[in-house]
Amino acid sequence: MVDIAVIMGSESDRAIANRVTGVLDESKYFYDIQVISAHRNPDTLDEYIAGSSAKVFIAIAGLSAALPGVIASKTKKPVIGVPVSAKMMGLDALLSIAQMPPGVPVASVGIDNGANAAHLAIRILDLLSS
Repeated sequence: MVDIAVIMGSESDRAIANRVTGVLDESKYFYDIQVISAHRNPDTLDEYIAGSSAKVFIAIAGLSAALPGVIASKTKKPVIGVPVSAKMMGLDALLSIAQMPPGVPVASVGIDNGANAAHLAIRILDLLSS
């Protein structure tokens, strides 16, 4: 049973994902990590979200940072976006994640701050289990 799904938009986001998993490895929660692009693999992403037992999704994405919003549009579970500093010092990704339309909420942590995404996911799960 997976508690947290960690999804990277591309393999180039691995360093940020390692910050997420470094924190999660010290927790009691189980996670799964995948590389699935919202643009290049939309059908795979749909299938993964629909079949995942995760209670929280962490989406790591740079540039247009569409991945967190796409995930949030397909699930009612919490989604945490981690903007990556690929271009424009990550401000483009941060704004893309923060500016979701009404009804498609995505929590955002700081640019490249995968550790805080993991900490937030842990707090959400701790609340659900109390």
